[in-house]
Amino acid sequence: MKEVLLVLFCYLLGSIPFSYIFSRLLGGVDIRAKGTGNVGATNVLRTLGVKIALASLMGDFLKGVLAAWLGLHFGGEILAALCASMAVVGHCWPIFLGFKGGKGVATSAGLLLVLMPSVMLIIMLTFVTLIAVTRYVSLGSVCGAALLPLMLLFMHQPWSYIIMGFVLSGIVLFRHRENIQRLRKGTEKKINEKATVWEGK
Repeated sequence: MKEVLLVLFCYLLGSIPFSYIFSRLLGGVDIRAKGTGNVGATNVLRTLGVKIALASLMGDFLKGVLAAWLGLHFGGEILAALCASMAVVGHCWPIFLGFKGGKGVATSAGLLLVLMPSVMLIIMLTFVTLIAVTRYVSLGSVCGAALLPLMLLFMHQPWSYIIMGFVLSGIVLFRHRENIQRLRKGTEKKINEKATVWEGK
């Protein structure tokens, strides 16, 4: 029973919308009505600047860290995978914002740091390199997500983590489906370019 409650708690933890909260408290705006309308750190960066974006990013990252740690502490690998996955589900479909949230990248990075730091390092290097070269945050996110389950298979990680990797990859790719379409069309905005709410839908 405690395991079920912990998994539910991690969903609620993931549902805490730090980008929305910090944008309201520090920027005085509803981030859902600004930029792309996405409740995520990239939209906060484009709309409100680096400081609020970093606060939002750290909050989302720590959700993944805490969820993974709780799962490991109270149950081991399987519970950790479940708790971590539910934190990402909560971030993407938060109960506190009508199930309309972010895209799960920062929260996924946080849980990977706890569960598989070497994998997280490789994914982050891929992510940062692609952004530095192309200036597309979404491209780094999509490629990192696609690479994750393949790396887990190649590195012979526990089956619970491999399943989690496929789940997280699917979630992140699904949440980036509009970005993927715009990348294919050549209309995706780069990290230093402003975007409208309509372009983010």
